[in-house]
Amino acid sequence: MTKKILTIATHGFEEIETVTPLDLLQRAGAENTIAAIGAGTDLLLKGRSGIFLKAGTTLDALAGTPEDFGEIAKKFDAIFIPGGPGTWTLLDDGRTAKIAQAFAKNGKLIAAICAAPLVLNAAGLLEGKRVSAHNCAWDEIPAARNSVPVELDGNILTSRGAGTAFAFALTFVEQLFGRAVAEKIAADTMA
Repeated sequence: MTKKILTIATHGFEEIETVTPLDLLQRAGAENTIAAIGAGTDLLLKGRSGIFLKAGTTLDALAGTPEDFGEIAKKFDAIFIPGGPGTWTLLDDGRTAKIAQAFAKNGKLIAAICAAPLVLNAAGLLEGKRVSAHNCAWDEIPAARNSVPVELDGNILTSRGAGTAFAFALTFVEQLFGRAVAEKIAADTMA
């Protein structure tokens, strides 16, 4: 059964943290939709290291009004928020946090890596949760001050950063497709 993933990204996304999970999810059979915030009509997003990623749509086109957020959560099996310097654009925009709340309300998987757990924190989704995040987020998310590279607590999946992207991606795959699929991908990629 195909699983549908919504990825929300903007300029300044961290390339490894974005592409690694999307790649492994695609290998598992996921249908990835990348919705851009701040992309032009060409949908190109520039990552923190200067690598470009082409989104499939914009968040404006996908969710024009807050009333659409609940409908989006019903159409997708998970939301993925990559980190990097673009996280602050997502925080300032505010819609990603509200969409994450809609996913939580619908019991869907919510995945964030690096600084992106700050978006989940802004959404009020991390209270009492085990969480992992980049050290730039530790002041706002004290629970993230740990040595755990990937943390899964209920439907919240978080990870520290680029160096943990592969482990994060395999956990993401396992949550949506099961352990056997994750183990096969790990074996195929010699993880």
